[in-house]
Amino acid sequence: MKKTNQKRATPTRGKLTVLAQLCNFIPGHLVGKLAREHGVDAKARTFSAWSHVVAMLYGQLIHAIGLNDVCDALRHHAGWLARIRGATPPSRNGFSHANKVRDAAMAEKLFWGVLAHLQAIQPRFGSGRRGLAHRFRRVIHVVDSTTIQLIASCMDWARHRRRKAAAKCHLRLDLQSLLPRFALVDTAGDHDNARARELCAGIRPGEIVIFDRAYVDFAHLFGLMIRGVSWVTRTKDNVQVRVVKKRLRRPQGRILRDDEVVLVTGHSRGEYPNRLRRVTALVELDGKETEMEFLTNNFDWAPSTVADLYRCRWQIEVFFKQIKQTLQLCDFLGHSANAVRWQVWTALLLYVLLRFQAFLSEWPHSFTRLFTLVRGVLWDRFQLHELLGFYGTAGERWRMRARPEQAYLPGLGPVGQQPA
Repeated sequence: MKKTNQKRATPTRGKLTVLAQLCNFIPGHLVGKLAREHGVDAKARTFSAWSHVVAMLYGQLIHAIGLNDVCDALRHHAGWLARIRGATPPSRNGFSHANKVRDAAMAEKLFWGVLAHLQAIQPRFGSGRRGLAHRFRRVIHVVDSTTIQLIASCMDWARHRRRKAAAKCHLRLDLQSLLPRFALVDTAGDHDNARARELCAGIRPGEIVIFDRAYVDFAHLFGLMIRGVSWVTRTKDNVQVRVVKKRLRRPQGRILRDDEVVLVTGHSRGEYPNRLRRVTALVELDGKETEMEFLTNNFDWAPSTVADLYRCRWQIEVFFKQIKQTLQLCDFLGHSANAVRWQVWTALLLYVLLRFQAFLSEWPHSFTRLFTLVRGVLWDRFQLHELLGFYGTAGERWRMRARPEQAYLPGLGPVGQQPA
């Protein structure tokens, strides 16, 4: 067999590491501006606000389980770290003090500022329509929360039971783009419906919001109806209603009933005096068809659309699964409430940066696969866009990773060759 002189293509090397390329998506002026607004810049000496943000992002990327993981690694790569806009490695005490004292509201505003900047330079980022969302020309929001387990023995501020402590992230997700539109990080002691008004405050008339029955508050639902917002949720077991009109005479497929109802109990009737629409359908759950009841204030949709819209609520569960199983939201670098908020907002920031890189590279695979690839080459100087294409995971270029022997039947080799 003749040898060919063709060299295998390799990604182009540049002057910046992969970590620096990700950090460069953050506008250069934004961190300094927010640091001055929150008084961080005046108190920082050798460990600047920009160095703090880079250290937190690096801790997320390497799944750091302690302060020493971040401090020792960044000190070892201090030369390359300095090329990321002059960032410096932190000391252990300085890093811990920054997480405890520096206001986490800065990290929150940094997240929203970066997200707005990325959508401004690439308007198509976060504007795609997928799944059921392509049938609607209006924005669809999904509201839910996820619980982040903490250690009760050293985080008294988050204790909500005798032996349990947790934080909770309330989120409003855009179903078309799968990007956050509003988020709250708080303790897990308050019920979900106590945060419903804050989460839905920015929803505009004509848009759609979907949420679980934990967020059902009839006074809030009536307010959404008055504002012209369509909503879909599930009914609670203790809600008593009276059927006013039957819109469906007999079951049609998986749609069992479609009724117009009013609330019966006096308190609930006073909070929501208008009619509601109740749709009962068979939904596949864990391989079995289960009967579920849905409530909505929209009387124009088909009953199957109401059930399908609520089924789309699963997308926010996928989002929570991605950030909790891929990013570092299990081990925290500090025990204070401020340190936990810093880490949660930094995780969301890194998620947006990686999603933006996936958008630029037309990444067709999972977020987890992208994260593991980037984590393995943080200090290499490959062009990240070309690196993704080189590995056959972007731009529809695929590489054979299997061996020819895997195509043979068990116990058989190539033609004319007997197994030993």
